[in-house]
Amino acid sequence: MAHRDPGGRVDEAAALMLEALFTQSPVGLHLIDTDLRVLRVNTATPGMRNLSMDDLRGRPVREVYSLVDDDAEALLRDVLDTGVPLRRRIVRAHVEGDAQERKFEVSALRLEGSQRSVLGVAVTAVDVTERERGLARTRMLDVVRERVGRTLEPALIGEELAAAVVPAFADVAVVDVVDAVLRGDDPPLVPPPTGTHVIRTAFHGAGRRPPPARSVGDIHRLAGPTPFTQALADLRPRVVQLQPDASWPAADPALAEAIRSSGAHSLLVVPLTLRDTALGIVSLYRTEHSPAFDEDDCAFAVELATHTALCIDNARRYTREHTIAATVQRQLLPRRPEAHAWLETAYLSVTGADPGAWYDTTTLSSARTAIVVGEVSGRGVHAAAIMGQLRTAVRSLSAFDLTPDELLARLHDTAGRLAAERAHLPLSDPLRQEALTADCVYAVHDPLTGTCTMAAAGRLAPLVVRPDGTVSLPGAPAGPRLGSSEGAPFAAVEIDVPAGSVLVFASDPLLTSYLAELPGPLATVSAYADRPLQDLGDALVYSLPADLGVSDAAVIVARTRAFPADRCAAWQLDPEPASVADARRRTRRQLAAWNVDDETAYSIQLIVSELVTNAIRYGRSPLELRLIHDRTLTCEMRDAGSAAPHLRHAATADEGGRGLFIIAQLAQAWGTRFSTRGKTIWAEQELSGTTGSEGSV
Repeated sequence: MAHRDPGGRVDEAAALMLEALFTQSPVGLHLIDTDLRVLRVNTATPGMRNLSMDDLRGRPVREVYSLVDDDAEALLRDVLDTGVPLRRRIVRAHVEGDAQERKFEVSALRLEGSQRSVLGVAVTAVDVTERERGLARTRMLDVVRERVGRTLEPALIGEELAAAVVPAFADVAVVDVVDAVLRGDDPPLVPPPTGTHVIRTAFHGAGRRPPPARSVGDIHRLAGPTPFTQALADLRPRVVQLQPDASWPAADPALAEAIRSSGAHSLLVVPLTLRDTALGIVSLYRTEHSPAFDEDDCAFAVELATHTALCIDNARRYTREHTIAATVQRQLLPRRPEAHAWLETAYLSVTGADPGAWYDTTTLSSARTAIVVGEVSGRGVHAAAIMGQLRTAVRSLSAFDLTPDELLARLHDTAGRLAAERAHLPLSDPLRQEALTADCVYAVHDPLTGTCTMAAAGRLAPLVVRPDGTVSLPGAPAGPRLGSSEGAPFAAVEIDVPAGSVLVFASDPLLTSYLAELPGPLATVSAYADRPLQDLGDALVYSLPADLGVSDAAVIVARTRAFPADRCAAWQLDPEPASVADARRRTRRQLAAWNVDDETAYSIQLIVSELVTNAIRYGRSPLELRLIHDRTLTCEMRDAGSAAPHLRHAATADEGGRGLFIIAQLAQAWGTRFSTRGKTIWAEQELSGTTGSEGSV
């Protein structure tokens, strides 16, 4: 309609400008009447350039624009009815000559004439297909970066990628990872060796799909030559249009049948690569009405594969380090519990042992047993190495018969020196920034007194279940963590553990705390008096709830046994020389009652003579001689003195100084241990035959 000026003349300039607007505007302009029929369309509208207005005028909107969204007409009708403009609404439609669905950003305004009569709707439409596609890819890339790589399991990372791209980017996604990568080994260089095995780690399909050629978890060789082998050979992606007459599917008939059954028409093959190595391959398919992959899709898929490959490589490195650390730990820890006559033990691992966690039991003098459980801070092979050093130090220190608190004090010094060595590593070494600390609990069980003396460094404490079923955590004062800068002293506590008691030592305090607060199967330990200890430990693991949050833990379950009263003899001695002969006489009588062979009995009597003589000369009353018939025959001489004896090498003309030398020659082992009541000098002698096997497990 020509515009008229106030004098009624036609404004030719306005008419020309209006015509130019419809012919030159880069934005699609549409005039639609009240019946939603087309009145006029400009040439900027895609698909309309080759159509005349005579072909379009009067035709319904849905027919002209091939609208995909069912509510598009309803939106225009709402603008006509309410007069509320529609602003920047995304509408999907098909345009003539383009099989791909396109997206338009649509705004609509109701047009009114004089007397506010409704003339129709003016619509602007901008093709934003590429913009929306770019935004969708950006959103998908964000999703992949957020969801892919949340675990350190290489096999699960492919599953995460496939779930993220189907159906938003592909109708079917398949991920195959090189077998060596899943085991933590280095990926093969390009081109990979012929016959390299891959494992299918993921298969995702949109909607109902026929079964894949291979199931998830299947180990196979990639048949070739195919786009998959070619992509792994040169690490370049490929867009393949699946034509019925293609020859390469014949190399893998099962795959060819799966492709035919799925109706796939476009394939995008992207290698998983990092630093010129082949980690695996991603295969993406589009089926039925989905558009074929193009070069832009290929570039985007490479971004997704690059992130996925980095995540798989991180998981591979973790798997490799964990494997190395676990191997080191297996070599450093005892393979099976050491047999102890009066303390039955079983080792457990909850959710797989932390490489920094350790457990150990050690036979001590006088039928005693030491139990130790600890955990080093950090993870991986470095934690396993420190664990091995501390375990060796504990073993060495326990040979000196130190009390638990004194042993931990010396172990604390050792850990402090290791921490100082770490602090002097090169600045570029990331290990320098990791603090070296460790938690540890050390306990000594004495079956003759029915007690357990223990000390703790850090948070660890054992759980004690007595024969009556009562469960408790001993209140052992927690000393500083090993290797820390704290210098607080360690303290030991002695608790009663009658025969039949069960002790649980764990490297994770959550485990023992849970069992103490909410008693598990060990609360009714009396019902398990004759049950194998390993079964009892398994029942403990089964009782833990999944949401407890117990990390990898090393556990020792121990059950105490009674020491037979007739296997131990003790006598109080007077501090007089005549007591030496009396001690020999009593020893001879007791050894005869135990059926000890003559040669061993003679050696034991010599040892007793020297021990008693030294105690009378250099010790303080009261004096006590004790014989313990265990796997070995132990002679103990106790006195209230605190002076430490030492081995001397007497000269030929010396009249004394040979007592401990004689003992060292005759005894299998000897030593001194101190307590608040004085000291004990002990010596062990091997028993020949089967005499000493009665107390073995």
